[in-house]
Amino acid sequence: MLMSLSFVAEAQLNINHFIRVGRTRISIGNYTGAIEYFNIVIEFKPYLAEAYLYRGIAKHSLEDYRGAIEDYDKAIEIKPYYPMAYNNRGMAYHNLRRYDKAIEDYNRALEFDPEDETIYNNRGIAKLALKNMDGAIEDYNRALEINPKSTHALMNRSNAKIMSGDIRGAIDDLNQVIIIRPHFAAAYLNRGLARFEMEDYASALRDYDQAIKFDPQNALAFNNRGIVKHKLEDYAGAIMDYDMAIQLNAEMASAYFNRAMAKEILDRPGYENDYRIAARLNPQFDLSQRRIDAEQLAQQQQNQNQNQQTGNSPQSNNSQQNNDKVDDQATAQNQNDDNKASEEEVAAQAAKQRAEERRRRQVVRDLAIEETRELPEELQETDDGRIQNRNIVIELQPLFFISAFEKNSVDYDRFQYYNLAIDDLNAENNYNPLLSITNKPVTSYESVFENFILFFNEKIAIQENAHNYLNRGIFYSLTGNYNKAMDDLNKAIELDERLGLAYFSRANCLYRMQEQIEMISGTQNNSISIPMQRNLQNNSDDESEAVVLDYNQILDDYQIALFLNPRFFFGYYNRAYIKLRLGEYTSAVEDLNHAIELEPEFAEAFFNRGLTKIYLNDIEGGALDLSRAGELGIDGAYNIIKRYCN
Repeated sequence: MLMSLSFVAEAQLNINHFIRVGRTRISIGNYTGAIEYFNIVIEFKPYLAEAYLYRGIAKHSLEDYRGAIEDYDKAIEIKPYYPMAYNNRGMAYHNLRRYDKAIEDYNRALEFDPEDETIYNNRGIAKLALKNMDGAIEDYNRALEINPKSTHALMNRSNAKIMSGDIRGAIDDLNQVIIIRPHFAAAYLNRGLARFEMEDYASALRDYDQAIKFDPQNALAFNNRGIVKHKLEDYAGAIMDYDMAIQLNAEMASAYFNRAMAKEILDRPGYENDYRIAARLNPQFDLSQRRIDAEQLAQQQQNQNQNQQTGNSPQSNNSQQNNDKVDDQATAQNQNDDNKASEEEVAAQAAKQRAEERRRRQVVRDLAIEETRELPEELQETDDGRIQNRNIVIELQPLFFISAFEKNSVDYDRFQYYNLAIDDLNAENNYNPLLSITNKPVTSYESVFENFILFFNEKIAIQENAHNYLNRGIFYSLTGNYNKAMDDLNKAIELDERLGLAYFSRANCLYRMQEQIEMISGTQNNSISIPMQRNLQNNSDDESEAVVLDYNQILDDYQIALFLNPRFFFGYYNRAYIKLRLGEYTSAVEDLNHAIELEPEFAEAFFNRGLTKIYLNDIEGGALDLSRAGELGIDGAYNIIKRYCN
């Protein structure tokens, strides 16, 4: 009994260790690493709500909001009275712009913890997004009752007041923030914005100076200070600030647009290019489109004025049609004068609207600071922290094929999934060579594979059986000698037509040969990019027919392999990959469904199915599949979620 108790305590200690390490990784910004640890906790203790909560926090930080919601759902299912889970789920819904759902969760969280200022702050932000200014201010007031020194609540209330037109009230709130936190750059930035709205440019300039002093990497502060200098006609100084803003944030469209205007005023070269860059980064800064919109508005208003003056309905009194010629001419002249006046009035009004719109758009607002105290901030750069911000090539996960290790190899990274068919083959080989299935590059092992070819040459000289030919065919394929590989695989099938792995390997070999043919002919599609390129085949009719015939032969071999072993999930995965190349997306998804059903942790299958669903406009389903792929270790999935799903 004592030994049993000791073991349980040790196991509990280990689980606590994994939770502790996972939370530490979150705190230093290693979110994918944290997910790995919480996966382990969930595998052994699937009833721990905290494990799902913190894994959800890691996904949330990677901007995988749907995946985070699934984890928060599970945490709430296990622990229905978990206010932190409701609050975090509300924040995830907010990021997906589902504000009503966010408010529902905040309401639920407040039922369990009515004294948490954080939840009132977040609910206020959601109400602000729904233009419920009074409701938002009421929530911020409640947060301040709980904690009168809550700078988050004061900042958020100031934003709500700015949006509702109470600029002086907003400045009062920001003054309180600065008293509490004298070095808080964001408070000076927002107060500068409020003072700019009041046209108190000198005070706004001082506030932006302070914001830059306390946060010299703040591109928005430089941009906004440039706008103030612009207003004060210090165009050269404004350009210097816009230069700094662009240096700190090369994608800030407003900074390019503002710099273009200042350069144009000073007749400096390069303003046309700045306008083009601004328009490319943000269509709202496209001058040509805005000019067209303004002209359309002016024309529409002119037509309305003409209709009001001349009338478009049938006349009830026909005597109007019998006016004499002099009256007609006088009326026509009066109408022309009225039209000219109305045209000038409309043009002036449109110009005024454009100027006002341009002024407001130049001042970049950041009016909703969401409370993130429950979500970790990134404290330092890590190798695999915010992977969603990296620039990656979006392409399908590649085919799986049979590979091998030396008997004493320590390269276990290529061991991914257990499969009985490969285990049986290894047992027959007495685990030398040690075969595995992978989709990772194996070029560095070519010399090892050549030695195995020599090994099976000797075995075939002693005994010509299907097993030996299959093995040698695999190694010929791994060294790129596809013709000899095909000869051996054909021979293996001839000797044993029920050898499923021979059909699987022959299909893979045929695909590699087809790749080489397409590369030589220039018809290869090297990047199968589901979301961005619909036409996977751009060949002539003859070439397209030849490609389809070859791919059909590959599909036939996968079909036989699956007929012989219906639980061989790699066969479904590879067949789906080929179908995607042929544009058979619905059928490919069905194959990936089978693969995932047989191997619920098949990361590559989730990834490819997610890409395909996005291509088929099932954004929600695609995001959830990619979330699962990321959870299982394919980090690039988070980048795609951010770019195409949020």
